[in-house]
Amino acid sequence: MMQKSVFAAISLALLACSSLVTAAEPEWSNPVIKGYGKIVALPGSGMQPDKNAEFKVVFNLSVGGDADKVNGALDRVARTVNIFASAGVPVSHLHMIVVVHGPATPMVLDNAHYQEKFKVDNPNIALIDELEKIGVKVVVCGQALAHNKFAHESVNPKIEITLSAITDIIILEKAGYVLVPL
Repeated sequence: MMQKSVFAAISLALLACSSLVTAAEPEWSNPVIKGYGKIVALPGSGMQPDKNAEFKVVFNLSVGGDADKVNGALDRVARTVNIFASAGVPVSHLHMIVVVHGPATPMVLDNAHYQEKFKVDNPNIALIDELEKIGVKVVVCGQALAHNKFAHESVNPKIEITLSAITDIIILEKAGYVLVPL
């Protein structure tokens, strides 16, 4: 009898918890980069960014992913934009550069070369286009291109080829950019 009472109490507690979880389902949005980087607006939370400040960020993007999916780290760049925008920071106050290298390098290929290598369309092109529209610059390490034997002509023309990720990050940090590793 005691075991049934304990079981019934645990069952009721679990049911109550699951009801609370269902009731508290967050409202996801993409305020600036539509279709990418979904976030939950939290206007009453602590540590809100200053709406009048300028933010300089360099993303060190070296994580690869599945050839047929948007690179998850690139999606986090879109999340960053959407989070700042949801907090009221104008996009014009966001100065962001994404430095692509290492296993992430193939994501910068134009669609023809990406299809040749992976037999699918490059799923990152649309997001790179959206980021570029709002001023987020995507660059690729020239050393990573050489290491992967990717010709400069195979790179998406919207993406700048730089000397190296190492020098990019050092130069940008010296210029006041905050490093965000992805």
